[in-house]
Amino acid sequence: MAEKSNYLKPEYFYNRELSWISFNYRVLSEAQDKERPLFDRMSFLAITASNLDEFFMIRVASLKDMVQVNYTKKDIAGMTPAEQLAAISGKTHQLVKDQYNIYNYEVIPNLVNNGLKIISYYEDLNGEQSKYVDEFFQSEVFPVLTPMAVDSSRPFPLIRNKTLNIGAVIKIKPGNDTGENTQFRELYMSHYNKKKHGDDTDNIDFATVQVPSVLPRFVEIPSSTGIQKTFILLEQIIEKNIEKLFINYEVLSAFPYRIMRNADLDIEEDEAADLLMEIERQLKKRQWGQAIRLEVEDGIDKRLLKTLKNELQVNEEDIFKINGPLDLTFLSKFDKIEGFENLRKKNYTPQPAKYLKGSGNLFEQIREHDILLHHPYETFEPVVNFVRQAAKDPDVLAIKQTLYRVSSNSPIIASLAAAAENGKQVTVLVELKARFDEENNIIWARKLEQAGCHVIYGLVGLKTHSKITLVVRKEEDGIRRYVHLGTGNYNDSTAKIYTDMGLLTCQKAIGSDATAVFNMLSGYSEPAVWNKLAIAPIWLRDRFISLIKRETEFAKEGKKAFIKAKMNSLCDQGIIAALYEASAAGVKTDLVVRGICCLKTGMPGISENITVRSIVGNFLEHSRIFYFHNNGFEEVFMGSADWMPRNLDKRVEILFPVEDEELKQEVIHILDIQLTDNTKARIMQPDGSYIIPNTAPGTQKICAQEYFCKEAIKASNKEKKKQNNVTPCFEPLTGEPEEN
Repeated sequence: MAEKSNYLKPEYFYNRELSWISFNYRVLSEAQDKERPLFDRMSFLAITASNLDEFFMIRVASLKDMVQVNYTKKDIAGMTPAEQLAAISGKTHQLVKDQYNIYNYEVIPNLVNNGLKIISYYEDLNGEQSKYVDEFFQSEVFPVLTPMAVDSSRPFPLIRNKTLNIGAVIKIKPGNDTGENTQFRELYMSHYNKKKHGDDTDNIDFATVQVPSVLPRFVEIPSSTGIQKTFILLEQIIEKNIEKLFINYEVLSAFPYRIMRNADLDIEEDEAADLLMEIERQLKKRQWGQAIRLEVEDGIDKRLLKTLKNELQVNEEDIFKINGPLDLTFLSKFDKIEGFENLRKKNYTPQPAKYLKGSGNLFEQIREHDILLHHPYETFEPVVNFVRQAAKDPDVLAIKQTLYRVSSNSPIIASLAAAAENGKQVTVLVELKARFDEENNIIWARKLEQAGCHVIYGLVGLKTHSKITLVVRKEEDGIRRYVHLGTGNYNDSTAKIYTDMGLLTCQKAIGSDATAVFNMLSGYSEPAVWNKLAIAPIWLRDRFISLIKRETEFAKEGKKAFIKAKMNSLCDQGIIAALYEASAAGVKTDLVVRGICCLKTGMPGISENITVRSIVGNFLEHSRIFYFHNNGFEEVFMGSADWMPRNLDKRVEILFPVEDEELKQEVIHILDIQLTDNTKARIMQPDGSYIIPNTAPGTQKICAQEYFCKEAIKASNKEKKKQNNVTPCFEPLTGEPEEN
């Protein structure tokens, strides 16, 4: 058995970034699943492309920054930033190859087999299609484009982050034109030839044009026999007609390219007098950060590639040569094509909440008992109604809420604004540092301020990631506090595709803690004692460690000890070391970790009692649930925090208990079903790979997400049947009948 001091050895941990790549491979495997409808597979392929973009813009960019300043500190797996970049480069290049193998050899043939075709090269167009494309270019595309030639008098333009562009090698035509309106050309040619000084006899230059994002990426064109619908990509339309953009030039070659830039905001919060203005300034810079990845079409002109490489200052390992169309995120749009129902998955309709009876007064029901919510299997509407009813209720005095990410047309924002206009005290903490949602949150924050809400723009040095709403209501027996606590964002759109849990309660202890949370956020005042809630970065880490160590002590005493937990990511060294110590003592630990996992399983004497599984399905697993056996006195917690250093040390997070016995058993049931998933779950192996669970012949197939869908529908139908079977009770009139 390993000594306690040895649980922190680098060889006991996986690198965070490489673990993330492993996760994206699990997403990619869904694109390979032949049992999935084709459009669904294409969406998963698009997701891997989007994930990879963000990975480069944030994680790879951060590592490059470290290397540039000679930062050599090793991570928990013992890798320097330079070593991580080298490993990432090899694995991401392979990942991209695998993506395009699926696109070229599975997606494209299957589309054709189902009556759909994507024209890969404009040279493959027939006569009718070619004419249609040219006319479309002239009428719809040409007016939007801004062609830019680069020569000694016109510098290389700033290429925006994530934009798709077409680069061209061009050569100015001899000045033998006898046509009209050539004065500008002749004038330019005279200056051009002087500037060349005879150094380049070929007069070869570079030109570029951005593929406009305001136009559809793929355009339907006339189909040939046997095909129902045919599409061509917008960049192919532009390539075919590119000489029309550079009339005075001969276009020698043209190829698409795309770049990723460093999009990680660099904010010195201690020196930022106005955080809102500083973030707005940084958002503008995000488009022009250092180029960290260059995507080009395979077979690109060497002269063109050399120009791009030099001007963008990218290294050879940062260049990705793509065998197919750049930026596969467009594949998710195919699901919007009308018809072809056999190619898309059936949409699931969220069911009414199991522990709610009808859509009446929420406050009355919460007073009777705590209410557990399970999204998206159950509708998010109770959360929306909680704020909406509070905004309209004359007895509600105050509403306080934290917002991290919200939808573009949020009903919750509308209700908060209405509440303020109705004279209620409304306090909203809007986290401006929510990555890639900063601009959206700034807009909402200003609208809330205009409506009369008191808006807090986050905290210096910390992100507020907690999900909490407090409603203060005046009732006959005094002031009562109603609280919603959740694992996911107050976003009615993502609530349809993210799996999350929520709790509605009016427990006095939780209400008191909720008030303390908002006082802490608005005035930095911390209570002497917390009752039920554990708060990061104050003491949440210590709370988790103490709960794990308690199970360790029970195991050492020969008692049953068990930990079950579900989260998005696990990469905190201290938590992992505590789990290793627990495992070595005999604590059985079953983990569901969707994404990054730096813990290693199956190490003799260290992690033999730990299992890790990842579930990737139709919904994005997002809930955080923690179970501790506690010598038979089971404890269940939910919250907003993963087991990551950023969640425990650099964010405001909340962990809350589920104490109602019925609700506690329901949460345990949810965990147990996920731990029995043998369809979409992948089990981590000692070498870090993930495999489909081994099942004996005849074993029942269990897909946790499908199970919860069916369970929610069954519960809803049962409630409907119960209501329909209620015998109406007729009472005699006690007064004079009303006149018609």
